[in-house]
Amino acid sequence: VVVNFEEGAERQVGDGDPESERIGEVVSVVAPGTRDLGQEQIFAYGMRAGLWRMLDALARTRTPATFFACGQAVARVPELAARVARAGHEMAVHGWRWRPHSDYADPAVEAADIDRSVVAIEQATGTRPVGFFCRGSESVATRRLLVERGFRYTSNGFDDDLPYWDRSLERPLLVVPYALDSNDMKFFHPNGFVRAREMVEYVSDALDTLIAEAEAGKLRLLNVGFHLRIVGRPARFPAFAGVLDLLAARRADLWLATRAQIAAAFAERIN
Repeated sequence: VVVNFEEGAERQVGDGDPESERIGEVVSVVAPGTRDLGQEQIFAYGMRAGLWRMLDALARTRTPATFFACGQAVARVPELAARVARAGHEMAVHGWRWRPHSDYADPAVEAADIDRSVVAIEQATGTRPVGFFCRGSESVATRRLLVERGFRYTSNGFDDDLPYWDRSLERPLLVVPYALDSNDMKFFHPNGFVRAREMVEYVSDALDTLIAEAEAGKLRLLNVGFHLRIVGRPARFPAFAGVLDLLAARRADLWLATRAQIAAAFAERIN
């Protein structure tokens, strides 16, 4: 289970960016270069309201989660990041800003942003992050920079059902793959989920498939991704609560773990 902790790190003219993030409850109609207060508020809802609903549901179902945390978001609300960590959840680096790392033309600039994200998370939570996932795509330098900084895993991999080693680097880096299909961002896409129950049914189908394969002796990993500003909303919150209830009901068939725990387990078993 992944929860994205990124609100406050998106592009906003109010933060000095040339334009504001376009993806929200609707496609923004505010002209590029003009401050979009509505879009800022849509994102802010995640930290002001959504986070609390979701933390309560995670606690109720005893579900460990990994929070993909943007460094700038953590730096703005370190007390909220600390609350997440105190609840026992993992904080992984989601970039300094909510942006693709493929945008970085200079590895030194990318490295500096990774470093300050690590510092922000460590200062807020007391724990150094060991995992990484950025919006969109890594740059060609990202994995080398992660290895140099001692990261345990990256999750910018959409090409497998199981973790695997990237051995093209000076030191192998574990890839704990992620997935975008069982992800609440599909509520924001026209070919995605509309009603909350649709996401619960989708995840249930994935579980049926993967558990059947596991019973045949094949290990499998299921990723389910959420966002504070998306399923933190009342009408979509049943998608989050429903998925957690589904996982809890099938706990005997599953290992519910943070991504750091998954990375550690697979690193011991695959050479």
